[in-house]
Amino acid sequence: MNDKRAVLLAACMSSFITPFLSSSVTVALPAINSDFSIPDQSLLGWIMTGYLLAAAIFIVPFGRVADIHGRRRVFLAGLLMVVVSSLLCSISSGVYMLIASRMMEGLGSAMIFGTSIAILASVFPQQKRGRVLGINVAAAYLGLSTGPLLGGIITSYAGWRFIYLGVAVYSLLALAIARWKIREEWRCAQEGEFDATGSILYAAMLLALIYGLTIIPDRMGALLLLVALVVLIIFLRWENENANPVLKVNLLRNNVVFLFSNLAALINYSATAAVAFLLSLYLQYMKGFGPEAAGLILVAQPVVQAILSPLAGRLSDRIEPRIVASAGMGLCVLGLALFSFLEPITPLERILFGLVLMGLGFALFASPNTNAIMSSVNPCDYGVASGMVSTMRLVGQSLSLGIVMLIFSIIMGHVQIGQESADMLMESIRLAFIVFAGLCLVGTVFSLARGSLRG
Repeated sequence: MNDKRAVLLAACMSSFITPFLSSSVTVALPAINSDFSIPDQSLLGWIMTGYLLAAAIFIVPFGRVADIHGRRRVFLAGLLMVVVSSLLCSISSGVYMLIASRMMEGLGSAMIFGTSIAILASVFPQQKRGRVLGINVAAAYLGLSTGPLLGGIITSYAGWRFIYLGVAVYSLLALAIARWKIREEWRCAQEGEFDATGSILYAAMLLALIYGLTIIPDRMGALLLLVALVVLIIFLRWENENANPVLKVNLLRNNVVFLFSNLAALINYSATAAVAFLLSLYLQYMKGFGPEAAGLILVAQPVVQAILSPLAGRLSDRIEPRIVASAGMGLCVLGLALFSFLEPITPLERILFGLVLMGLGFALFASPNTNAIMSSVNPCDYGVASGMVSTMRLVGQSLSLGIVMLIFSIIMGHVQIGQESADMLMESIRLAFIVFAGLCLVGTVFSLARGSLRG
């Protein structure tokens, strides 16, 4: 028998790692740039992009591998890979070694993403699933909110390498708990061959999509998005005809709850992921706050999410997840609409209110929506469903930043952000929030249209 509390602890520890890695390293980039004297600044971006791409590309394939060969096995392998890759990051002798090690971290994170939620869904019964998924989501937000603070402290007093060293030690502890306490193995009753061709097509599609979104103002970005669309069509046709697909198309075609819940997640992340980026620019360039003060203001949203996510998950055990998640998206629409009226003289209290509103809305959306996704499939598909949850988040985050870059490109062109371009920056920020509010409103419609999970 599994120790359920220990399984939840191991899953939550692993869920903390990946957002912490992303948010903590962001503040360390200037120090990394200084240490390595990086000649091409695009390489600095690849420290973040390489991790994101590797994680996104392999999540669903590893979810399928876990469904066939065992979720515990893949989960433990993912934690081990994060330990090893974090150690390699901490001893990197140059930027290329660091980027390669970060991509290895992304690979390990994909193994964790594709299995942790599936393991929780396998261990806990449906009537308790919302509560534990809410706790797991809270752990992720805790990593997101503490990352910049802890990363900044570690970088200032010990150096950026100790961020990775700390993650390696922490991940090793999570690995020890998981190996000791997770004793059961889960896999499909009927094993099938792994769909290598489908996985390659899926990887190519996501590579073109995510990288294209990062350079969207450029013509090459538009070309890559077109390539992604073509490969997506080929991928769906291949999967539809394959006896053992990496992604079961019938889950999308015949399962309305699964399809619309994933679409709602994609749209929600697309509409909200860039909020911190936009407000960071606004607070520093329009309000005159320093980076540290701006960071302290922005932390209000993930803190509210971390506190309220377990309660929202528990609520979705008692009330139809569609209702709770849709209410959350509605609050996000209100928060985004409020930010669309920002002016340089907007009071700080109104900004904090909007952040709290967004935090409450996302808390009500995230764990109930994940609960709906996991509860809408049979246990044999938990790995793929778990992978889809994380894929929607990563693609949504990339799409959100892509929308912002496109708006900035149209309004500001190649003008550098500063006091001279303050009016254009303010106009760009307001337009981005208008677009995001409209997008989130569409997501609310998808969330309501998914139908009832409990019949």
